[in-house]
Amino acid sequence: MAEPASGAVVAFLGTGLMGRPMVERLLAAGRRVLVWNRSRDKLDPLVALGARALATPAEAARDADLVLACLMDTAAVERCVFGDDGLAAVAAPRATVFVDHSSIRPEATREMAARLAGANGLRWVDAPVSGGVGGARAGTLAVMCGGDPEAVALAEPALRAYAGAVTRMGPCGAGQTTKLVNQMIVASTIATVAEAVSVARAAGVDAGRLPEALAGGWADSRPMQVFVPRMTAGFDAPIGALSTMLKDVDTALDLARGVDAPAPVTALVQQLLRLQVARGHADDDLATLAALYAGRT
Repeated sequence: MAEPASGAVVAFLGTGLMGRPMVERLLAAGRRVLVWNRSRDKLDPLVALGARALATPAEAARDADLVLACLMDTAAVERCVFGDDGLAAVAAPRATVFVDHSSIRPEATREMAARLAGANGLRWVDAPVSGGVGGARAGTLAVMCGGDPEAVALAEPALRAYAGAVTRMGPCGAGQTTKLVNQMIVASTIATVAEAVSVARAAGVDAGRLPEALAGGWADSRPMQVFVPRMTAGFDAPIGALSTMLKDVDTALDLARGVDAPAPVTALVQQLLRLQVARGHADDDLATLAALYAGRT
């Protein structure tokens, strides 16, 4: 199937912290965009930029050529797809592909994809992202996809509005599996960075200069460059909650157990995250992991 024309209509479901800048990138790229969000007031800034608001997710399936979503969790995705006014309620949808940018369990993705295909033929592409809000604004997100090759190719031109890389990793569910591996690496790196900051401070080294000193070396990484300044100099606003990362790490370890793969480092990081959450920091930024090593609450 040929890719949609540049004038194809794109619907986006979920315009929260990540969804809003993704929609803004689509609009800046000249796309015609329809938007839906459970909280209607979050649509107003996007409507002011030229998007058209939808009353229900079902309207997205009827009126758009491609449906994208970035939702909170599995329950939110299921409501959006299979609720009374969901995508599956449209017997003959105009759209042929549904792209889910939410981060949910691979097995839930595969089960819902089969249900949706049986309901009205919409093909499901799981496409979680990495790069955060900054990556969405800059158009540099890493998008890891699972799904039929033709469906991924059909969606890719729209994804390129906010993605620096779009990679098909395999059949449906493979994108979510790849995101879990991504989260194992990210969580472990941030925990190690917090530990290194603590050691540097205890040894009398200016920990705030670690990103500068290690830039370009093997210890350099995006998490180090982002989180060392947040751990040493503070920050104005959180960019990711401890509880959200703990959820992803829990799911990653469930996956590891299911495929009989050892993951001892991730298991230790899981307990560090759980300890900090238990101390009342569930909604706090991941940078607060440094407080564990410093013995502060």
